[in-house]
Amino acid sequence: MSKTNASLMARRTAAVPRGVGQIHPIFAESAKNATVTDVEGREFIDFAGGIAVLNTGHVHPKVIAAVTEQLNKLTHTCFQVLAYEPYVELCEKINAKVPGDFAKKTLLVTTGSEAVENAVKIARAATGRAGVIAFTGAYHGRTMMTLGLTGKVVPYSAGMGLMPGGIFRALYPNELHGVSIDDSIASIERIFKNDAEPKDIAAIIIEPVQGEGGFYVAPKEFMKRLRALCDHHGILLIADEVQTGAGRTGTFFAMEQMGVAADLTTFAKSIAGGFPLAGVCGKAEYMDAIAPGGLGGTYAGSPIACAAALAVLEVFEEEHLLDRCKAVGERLVTGLKAIQAKYPSVIGEVRALGAMIAVELFENGDSHKPNAAAVASVVAKARDKGLILLSCGTYGNVLRVLVPLTAPDEQLDKGLAIIEECFAEL
Repeated sequence: MSKTNASLMARRTAAVPRGVGQIHPIFAESAKNATVTDVEGREFIDFAGGIAVLNTGHVHPKVIAAVTEQLNKLTHTCFQVLAYEPYVELCEKINAKVPGDFAKKTLLVTTGSEAVENAVKIARAATGRAGVIAFTGAYHGRTMMTLGLTGKVVPYSAGMGLMPGGIFRALYPNELHGVSIDDSIASIERIFKNDAEPKDIAAIIIEPVQGEGGFYVAPKEFMKRLRALCDHHGILLIADEVQTGAGRTGTFFAMEQMGVAADLTTFAKSIAGGFPLAGVCGKAEYMDAIAPGGLGGTYAGSPIACAAALAVLEVFEEEHLLDRCKAVGERLVTGLKAIQAKYPSVIGEVRALGAMIAVELFENGDSHKPNAAAVASVVAKARDKGLILLSCGTYGNVLRVLVPLTAPDEQLDKGLAIIEECFAEL
């Protein structure tokens, strides 16, 4: 009996807990660049990229070659037992790429949540303080500390009770929804007035472009004021670049466009082209605040993932992917704004930084009425037409595009045509 998506979904339902969601009822069999083929042999254009993991596309030949070579040498020792050069070489390269004119060191781990957890640990050790300020709409992970930092209860922490204390919520600046830069800074000052003294706050953590929150871009002026506020109070600034990192926004790290540098930067997702790798890079003095044994992990910075990441960095240079990112972003934004012009009562805003692109939908053009139903409909219709899309946003009313930067123009245009068809059918 041949495998079908339906038969595999039935097996999945019986074997996997319902808390592990699944956006599309599809089982992938193989993939190449920006095309995914399911178990029934149907091809899909991938505008999701494994949620920002595949900036260099599925199974990039250079990445696969590097991994294959490493597989035949060494797969695991645990870096804290026996070290290996790819870990060190990757840290050296990340230190050079992360913004900031100061000496840096990098810790490698396995997941984005783990990177954020470790960034908070480092900030606490470096400052001797415990509190952390995060923002509305933030997404930082699914572990207990990162759930506390994440600004969305349903579905991430629903039914789990209260998350760890010592976390405070400020307003993320969002002009579309009436939150000015002044409002955001004032909300931090209110925390200092009502909840915790500045001397009790170890770090402020922020996504330069919010991911799950809806792809809102932090204004450059806000970042400058936030940096000044942190400096004034001796608070560390953590830039969560898990989703923005590895070239998605047109620079390797989004903070390169913000005019200031963070003290600590987290990264993951596309850094290793589909292999599990994450990390924290920051000022050497802060990174050294924790004594030997306080950082690490059994699989953290595995030889296989390090080899993949080093290949990803080479691909970015050889294929000029930062330039390609800008071209992809411009092509898609132009096409999406043309669609917006046809359906202005539904599409409230098209926004992007590089190729990190969002389309926010409202009911009858009213920004106070998020249209999650329309987003769900477009995602489903697009899938039926052979295009994989994602949604996001606090109210589920944002379409997000995270297509591999290596996707050819013909696929980008075909994807845009499908999206236009979906809006025509709403």
